Amino acid sequence: MKKLGLVLLLALPALPALAQKKGPALARPKLVVGIVVDQMRYDYLYRYWDKFGSGGFKRLLGEGFSYESCHYNYVPTYTGPGHTSIYTGTTPAHHGIVGNNWFERETGHSVYVTDDKTVQAVGGTAAAGQMSPRHNLATTITDELRLATNFQSKVIGVCIKDRGSILPAGHAANAAYWYDGSSGSFISSTYYLPALPDWVNKFNAAGHAAEYLSQPWNTLLPIAQYTESTPDDVPWEAAFKGEARPVFPHDLPALSASTPAAVKAAEKASGENRPAATAPTRNLDLIRSTPFGNSLTADFALETLRQEQMGQRGQTDFLALSFSSTDYVGHQFGTTAIETEDTYLRLDRDLARLLDAIDKQVGKGEALVFLTADHGADQAAGFLEAHQLPGGGLGTAQLRDSVQRALVRAHGPGQWVLDMENQQFYLNRPLLTEKKLDLALVQNEVAALLRRQPHIAQAIAATDLQRTAWPVGLGMYQANGFYAPRSGDVLFVMSPGWLEAYAYPVVKGTTHGVSWAYDTHVPLLWWGWHVRHGESAEEVKIVDIAPTVARYLHIQEPSACDGVPLLDVLR
Repeated sequence: MKKLGLVLLLALPALPALAQKKGPALARPKLVVGIVVDQMRYDYLYRYWDKFGSGGFKRLLGEGFSYESCHYNYVPTYTGPGHTSIYTGTTPAHHGIVGNNWFERETGHSVYVTDDKTVQAVGGTAAAGQMSPRHNLATTITDELRLATNFQSKVIGVCIKDRGSILPAGHAANAAYWYDGSSGSFISSTYYLPALPDWVNKFNAAGHAAEYLSQPWNTLLPIAQYTESTPDDVPWEAAFKGEARPVFPHDLPALSASTPAAVKAAEKASGENRPAATAPTRNLDLIRSTPFGNSLTADFALETLRQEQMGQRGQTDFLALSFSSTDYVGHQFGTTAIETEDTYLRLDRDLARLLDAIDKQVGKGEALVFLTADHGADQAAGFLEAHQLPGGGLGTAQLRDSVQRALVRAHGPGQWVLDMENQQFYLNRPLLTEKKLDLALVQNEVAALLRRQPHIAQAIAATDLQRTAWPVGLGMYQANGFYAPRSGDVLFVMSPGWLEAYAYPVVKGTTHGVSWAYDTHVPLLWWGWHVRHGESAEEVKIVDIAPTVARYLHIQEPSACDGVPLLDVLR
């Protein structure tokens, strides 16, 4: 019997080498840094090329890989959906973030994308701090990294905007920090932390925002060198409150000297005034609309990397970093302003600081970095008109009123339109039921009315949108951005070049949110760990970023991901 057992044992195949001997450790970058530049059009990479230094955008392009035709594949192209789609690898149809705000039929009120009254502010005001990612229905690539390492990887989100920090950091993040302009501090919420770390308190106490606002905003270069931009004083740019004209230099010390509007509103609502000794004397929220908001963000991100020892702890860490002042400046001054160019030239220097710090902290080639944008932007309406180009401002309030009046004429008195958000009409469904009107028929009635309006390229009933597959075209963008519990009843698309004008007929600055190329086409740069140098003209989608990161890290893609790994950069 013993002899038989020995024969059987000798007959067994040899164990694989991996089972006999411990192999090399799984190769992963020490750190991943996801950079989202708010409202960055693709063409800004090359529009300002001659003015960029060697250490920022040019370094990413010169050493990394660029996808020259990266597009969003849904509408609306706004900050909340953009950041969420980058990090979930899917569209609003699956992650549910259909806008920065949407109408909630159950409560009859508009909902903000990261609002969460179940949590408390940490280090800031309740209005600024009661935030979390709870509205996002899918996991993020940052969540998946935490899961893959049994929560040993450290994930932190940093942005001036709450939604630009919270949504990329994901549900399982160690922390997310954003800016409270009423105090000039980076704050968080109890969703993440019971209290701010000591290093954050020390950073806030140093008064960096006030220091940046203590000097006028002059151009980085002599103003005559800004040949990529329109003249400094044009009618379609909006001046800062307190300025007579939107021209350099912008006197930030004087403009920030008043009490913040948010503080005044809070005091009025509560009926109480802060003691003079503790009341803010400066409007530190102003920094958002200057390039120094990006510099402040970079300062805080660098301190985050140092203090949290990211990329130095034996596990892959992830910094989800977004620069938002580009968006504030773009909205106010437009895409061709000297202010916009100056903001990007200064951001280029901030990126150089960041890349140098990453090299020093984790080692050259040890970090994986990607840079993209959450959306682009249209040209200013006045700029288009001045150059006889198609486009302009569409009065959204007037459009909503025209639909409401038409429904009153057709069906009698009543508040037929409850809200209009994200180029969508929300109809009064209880009133339709009361009047025994068919929802689909009224939706089509409104869609037909909208199609007769000037500068409307398409309008479609939500019922029809859901009944049909839309592989290409405007319908595809709308279907990918549609999540029935949160989306409207009728969706419309403005003609190319036309933008929503909330203060119509006055149209200042610019905006975004549509499916035309100026809003969907954004940069996509990869740099660092195992990234080969090159570029591709292949059309790729923003939802392809998360599965590509997953492939680099050898982890599961996010739960609702429908993007695909980008093979050109992975080869």
